[in-house]
Amino acid sequence: MNQVNTNKKHILVIEDDKEVRNMLEDYLTYLDYSVSAVDDGLKGLKKIKDGRYDLVITDITIPYVSGIGIISVLKQDYPDIPVIAITGFGYHAEELAYEKKADHILSKPFEIQELREVISGFLA
Repeated sequence: MNQVNTNKKHILVIEDDKEVRNMLEDYLTYLDYSVSAVDDGLKGLKKIKDGRYDLVITDITIPYVSGIGIISVLKQDYPDIPVIAITGFGYHAEELAYEKKADHILSKPFEIQELREVISGFLA
């Protein structure tokens, strides 16, 4: 009989790059988190509305609704959910994410250990 661990923290990953999304999903699952992953901002907003997440990781540059839009909605409607923004577009994108109250920014390429430490800090 399989038992579902309902104590697992649930993380939503919003990332349009399939390789990065799969890597994040696999790694977070390996770390024993429950993970949902989608490839665009509209799907991300739907997941946020329909589910309960302990943390959201979003790329800043994603289709339909940007990561900046995701951060804005989360901080307005779900201010207690930490948001980690990831970007490969440098300082300006990072500034926008902080302006919208992202809890942490990771610049691509980032060390996977750094991601683990940041998540642990939010979900400890």
